[in-house]
Amino acid sequence: MKKIEIKEVGSVEILSLQDNYIEITASDNSDVVTRAKAVKDGEIKNSVLAEHGFSAVVRISSGGKKRTLLFDFGFSKDGAAYNADLLGIDLKEVEVMVLSHGHSDHLGGLESLVGRIGRKGIPLVLHPAAFKPSRYLKFGEKRHYFPAVTRARFEKLGIRLIETRAPYSLLGGQALFLGEVRRETAFEKGMPMAHFEDKGSEKWDPIEEDSALVMNLKGKGLIVLSGCAHSGIINTVKFAREITGIEKIHAVMGGFHLAGPTFESIIGKTADALKKIDPAYVIPCHCTGRKAVMAIEKKMPDQFLLNMAGTRLTFRA
Repeated sequence: MKKIEIKEVGSVEILSLQDNYIEITASDNSDVVTRAKAVKDGEIKNSVLAEHGFSAVVRISSGGKKRTLLFDFGFSKDGAAYNADLLGIDLKEVEVMVLSHGHSDHLGGLESLVGRIGRKGIPLVLHPAAFKPSRYLKFGEKRHYFPAVTRARFEKLGIRLIETRAPYSLLGGQALFLGEVRRETAFEKGMPMAHFEDKGSEKWDPIEEDSALVMNLKGKGLIVLSGCAHSGIINTVKFAREITGIEKIHAVMGGFHLAGPTFESIIGKTADALKKIDPAYVIPCHCTGRKAVMAIEKKMPDQFLLNMAGTRLTFRA
């Protein structure tokens, strides 16, 4: 595959508007980690909401200029937007939006967040398979359907859709949407209970659109931010290396989708593969699951960071 140039940047800030966990008494702030504060106007009254979903504001600085994108939209209608308001985040600075994949825990807060951006014509980059119809999770004979994702929903909000299966440069080459991730890792087989209906027939859903963002921190390597990594977090990192030509990985962050008994058998293999990749930081979020988070922390204690709703992570060159 042809290499895609990704510009080096001076800093990358990832602020989680929504993630599955919150500990408002955490006191582990550092040069990298900034936790949300419970205190406002001298009173303990700032309550960040945690939900099973993910949304992040990504700010990239280079040459004294800052650019901003929004990655995913969280689960509930107002959860991520509520946290943005509480944290004092001005979403009007967002230049482009990215959707990792078409599941409702990454798309539920679309209307509220776009409303806070407050303008028409903002681009949204996504894989066209996000619009796959009649998606559901199958447990025996039970089916739990995902809400439909339609182009009309975005068009009603005045969003300009950019649909692409291929990698796509963002913010003048300072970030990259990976597009459809190549699957090569033997143990990363996807989500077996995911299905969709195609012309009346049931088919397994590979969720092939689930993608990631990539940034290139000057002198330190790639920062890879995944949605749920249904394509496999190891596949995702390998693909980022392949299409950028950059081997060094500074941070791997996002949902790794290792929660639940279906994925327990590959937790150890994933942790071993992450250790071999050897990023400076590994930040499992959202759908990674408690057992996998604990296993990754045990395997990579000096590289592990615990993410929370409302946490700002700042990576500097």
